[in-house]
Amino acid sequence: MTDRSVSLSRRRVLNTAVLGGSAVMLGACGSLFKAATTTPRLFTLTSTADISPGPIVGWQLVVEEPLASRSIDTDFIALMPSSTEVKYFESARWAERAPRMVQTLLVESFENSRRIVAVGRQAVGLRADFQLISELREFQAEYRKGLKAPPVIRIRFSAKMILQPQQIIVAAQNFDFEEQLISNDIDSVIAGFDKVLDQTMRGVVEWALAQRNPNEGKLL
Repeated sequence: MTDRSVSLSRRRVLNTAVLGGSAVMLGACGSLFKAATTTPRLFTLTSTADISPGPIVGWQLVVEEPLASRSIDTDFIALMPSSTEVKYFESARWAERAPRMVQTLLVESFENSRRIVAVGRQAVGLRADFQLISELREFQAEYRKGLKAPPVIRIRFSAKMILQPQQIIVAAQNFDFEEQLISNDIDSVIAGFDKVLDQTMRGVVEWALAQRNPNEGKLL
């Protein structure tokens, strides 16, 4: 074999090795991109229908979207590994921003009570006697015993009833509920959120429906 033939053979071997290595690297990158683009599971919660029976109120209500901090005003599901740190579950999201979801479920919960003339969002143009404004202050899974232990689901909600058209606060109340979970999987976490939110909304609806409209000549 001539020197030229040997040189060409060596060049073919080197080219084959480089191309083979490139294929391995591309394959590895492909698997990494696949993992990075995995679609998260989407979750929503349910309204409450467990409202104490009582008289139908003679007023209409607008439920505003709750205010919330940036850590909660998102479709990411918040968790707290400590009292000062906020993180999010990687493989799960709310179907919409948490405050918007809570607003929708509150409206549905008032409707489920069958004790109110009319309730809705401001967007529907409802001429309300009362306006419910609120703040979603806590809405997270708290890992108080470490990330390997089941968390506590906590919801803290502050509400005010504003008399219209006077724009007067006639009632204010804070609601703080939590539930210690016995499992640490995402389905248990979502079920925990659903249970605690049910307690919160039941408290808010029953408290709001207990108010009276001074414009009708009735005392609060």
